[in-house]
Amino acid sequence: MDKDQIKEALSIAKENSKKRNFKQSIDLIINFKGINLKKTEEQLELFIPLHFERGKKVKVCAFVDQELANASKEVCDNTILVNEFDKYGQDKKLTKKLAKEYDFFIAQATIMPKVATVFGRILGPRGKMPNPKAGCVVPPNANLKPLYAKLQKTLHISVKKDPLFQCRIGFEDSNEEELIDNILSIYNNIASNLPSENQNIKNVYLKLTMGKAVKIGSQKTDDQLAKEGKKLLKKKEKRKKKK
Repeated sequence: MDKDQIKEALSIAKENSKKRNFKQSIDLIINFKGINLKKTEEQLELFIPLHFERGKKVKVCAFVDQELANASKEVCDNTILVNEFDKYGQDKKLTKKLAKEYDFFIAQATIMPKVATVFGRILGPRGKMPNPKAGCVVPPNANLKPLYAKLQKTLHISVKKDPLFQCRIGFEDSNEEELIDNILSIYNNIASNLPSENQNIKNVYLKLTMGKAVKIGSQKTDDQLAKEGKKLLKKKEKRKKKK
């Protein structure tokens, strides 16, 4: 998969989608093959750093104690102090609402056991527990500004049950080069973490919210057609020489 193929698929997806009275998102869909998701080592749990944001603010909630209270309130979208945990432990609906509203959760390392006890049953199955791999478990003296900025361009990928992954990579009015860059970053990172790399990727599609899915690579670009044309000419010339 290369830039030209992605550009072609983006163009077709936009052309084939009717104008709507809202801004449509563009989704990337990756289907896998030849992996056994029953095996833990073949499952995917990745946090991919992108070069560009995906067109929508990433909401971050922090679980902290007094040491990080002020810093968290200045930076994060929501701050829950350890002395407020009880009300969430007693109200599952409140915790489920929290899990639905926020994309990432940060936790002060010294209170992680309490975070796990109170929020683990809800956040865990949703893949939203504060994760050290994403840098979301922090010391009491952490600088949260760089982490918050990093999470705005971080994509969490989890493939554990079904052999496919779908995510928003931007919107129909997003900069095309940024969309292509995000797609390639996601594709290359996923491929490098598969047992047989890109051989485990069956196909890749792009889709607008209300549009049909367009397979990347299904349409040949002008460059590809030109290369194929040159190859055919060379073959003909070789045949003529033999005659």
